[in-house]
Amino acid sequence: MIKPLLHIIKLFSPRRGKFYSFIRDLTGEKPVDIQPYELAFIHKSAMKRGTDHRPLNNERLEYLGDAMLGAIVANVLYQQFPNKNEGFLTKTRSRIVNRGRLNGIALKMGLGQWIDAQSKIDIAQTSILGDALEALIGAVYVDKGYQACELFVTERILNQYVDLKAVAKRDSNYKSLLIELGQKNKQSVHFITEEKHLSDVVAPIFVARAAVDGEVIGQGEGFSKKEAQQNAAKAALEKLRNDEVK
Repeated sequence: MIKPLLHIIKLFSPRRGKFYSFIRDLTGEKPVDIQPYELAFIHKSAMKRGTDHRPLNNERLEYLGDAMLGAIVANVLYQQFPNKNEGFLTKTRSRIVNRGRLNGIALKMGLGQWIDAQSKIDIAQTSILGDALEALIGAVYVDKGYQACELFVTERILNQYVDLKAVAKRDSNYKSLLIELGQKNKQSVHFITEEKHLSDVVAPIFVARAAVDGEVIGQGEGFSKKEAQQNAAKAALEKLRNDEVK
């Protein structure tokens, strides 16, 4: 009898009680187990150790939440745009789950006030907010299962913070998409562009190569640097999509 009573007292200590209320209001559900949600807000810079000495931070939940978010968004787009091809669906999903957008959504949701990170870090200038949002999605899945997680993502994130039709109408900017994908996967993306002079053409041709983590995966040409880089980025994205299928 004493143990459950101590657990209740600990759960509803002032700060923990406020956190419980925050999660309940944010997700629309009463948490069964508050611990995954608490873990979702511990950045690796403020890592703690469990009783078994294993590290306690939100990286594993972030990994899980990233997978859940990608799958749920993919299904929503598949249902919402029945006449669009795979390329359109992939690009639209990338625009929705890119790190910059997730950071903005997390900020609007008020996640920043609960994140435990090293005090000298300015979380607004990092991916910590977006990481915490993905970890929160993972926590909902761990605590409540797939259906509750899907409802949380669709009703509490997509419906409130993402205009799907507006995102889908954006002109294709392959360079931005590749950079966004790199940010999402924490990979560096850069372009190497050179002039190519042809004897029978007065204006130079530009040749660009798109490199991800130092590996060139796409090349393109154009009459301007911008055009060449767009074509290189497009080739890189196509290669990445083909690699996913294999």
